[in-house]
Amino acid sequence: MIAELSDKEYAMQRIQEVNSALADGMFVAARRMLHNMPACDVALLLESSPPKSRSKIWKLVDIDEHGEILEELNEEVQKDIIRQMAPENLAAATEGMDTDDLAYVLRGLPEPVYQEVLKSMDEGDRERAETALSYAEDSAGGIMNTDTITVRSDVTIDVVLRYLRLKGELPEATDKLYVVDRNEKVTGEISLTQLLTIDPSRRIDEIMSSDITTIPVDMEETEVAKLFERHDWVSAPVVDSDQQLVGRITIDDVVDIIREEAQHSMLSMAGLEDDEDTFAPVLKSTRRRTVWLAVNLVTALLAAMVSSLFEDILAQMAILAILNTIVPSMGGIAGSQTLTLVIRGMALGHIGSSNSRWLIGKELAIGFLNGVIWSVLIAAVVALWKQDLLVGGIIAFAMMMNLLAAGLAGATVPLMLKRFNIDPALAGGVILTTVTDVVGIFAFLGSATLLLS
Repeated sequence: MIAELSDKEYAMQRIQEVNSALADGMFVAARRMLHNMPACDVALLLESSPPKSRSKIWKLVDIDEHGEILEELNEEVQKDIIRQMAPENLAAATEGMDTDDLAYVLRGLPEPVYQEVLKSMDEGDRERAETALSYAEDSAGGIMNTDTITVRSDVTIDVVLRYLRLKGELPEATDKLYVVDRNEKVTGEISLTQLLTIDPSRRIDEIMSSDITTIPVDMEETEVAKLFERHDWVSAPVVDSDQQLVGRITIDDVVDIIREEAQHSMLSMAGLEDDEDTFAPVLKSTRRRTVWLAVNLVTALLAAMVSSLFEDILAQMAILAILNTIVPSMGGIAGSQTLTLVIRGMALGHIGSSNSRWLIGKELAIGFLNGVIWSVLIAAVVALWKQDLLVGGIIAFAMMMNLLAAGLAGATVPLMLKRFNIDPALAGGVILTTVTDVVGIFAFLGSATLLLS
């Protein structure tokens, strides 16, 4: 039966079994099940549970597994769990963590707790933590690991193989070894495949690849992800300003970056934070969402103020009040399509100063063609419905203007926000909605006032 289930279905089944055991008060059975679950599934269980249940589950988890589980949790849930831990227990949990995960955990701690955790660490872990925290969180240095295996170019493959046997194991996601000189500067790389298939008497400098791309330690993590995507890397070396090797980045870290970027774009459009906790307390969630609702209320009031300028014509003709929502709605949808595509293109690195004008022209052309199609259609519907060609012509004009404005705003707003270092995914939707609402209402009611009053 288990073999027939997908990994996801099997994980959800095990989580359901743990929840059932907890609900029935079978804590010994729950502890046994948690012990047999991988860290990623325990993390999923914690993220899928209300705060009170999380506390119970965490107490049942083996202390030796705390570190692995903390690595898998999103930031909000991780903070919730860490608040329950004594500094010495947290220090023990972080022992053996990858450098990037260690920095991620420590950065989220309040200053007093952070200092207590550092005091509880041994000297080696403390130095590792301080090194990890010396780099910016969203840089290559902030996501790299220091578990890099290096070799010299003047040794033979046989020497390297014996060295690896003595080590006993390789760091995760190791697909190549980096060749460095006496100053720890990267001079090349050699893949594990080459090591295993080439004559062991040959020297490293005879077979290594000198055409190697390194990642500067201060490069933004999003740019790192693009490099991995372009080159299909499994790992890549990170170097400082002197080209000295300081660590490496592996594909699992890049996958996390890509996933976080996708979550960021999706949640930002709704005004939520990247690591929004589904089961966060009511007051905490309310406080966060209220800010976004306040911004939207201001934009809605702005649109209402524009409508209020035309109270007289609205009072004279009820049909205008009925039709007044159509134009802004169509503009909002059309603009959102453009906005989403442009933000996606910017995230993928497809859009820059060299092609932005062409893109704006394209979106204006699409807005014009859509305007022609839907203006004619809505004009015909209104004219037949109300037997009034003039009203049909007015709404057709407003539709054309708003679809043009939607295409222009959808393309230019994210580009302008990016120029001012404002996240387009967070603010773009609000600005676009304001533009399409104001332009749509003003074009429709303004033209109606001129022609019908």
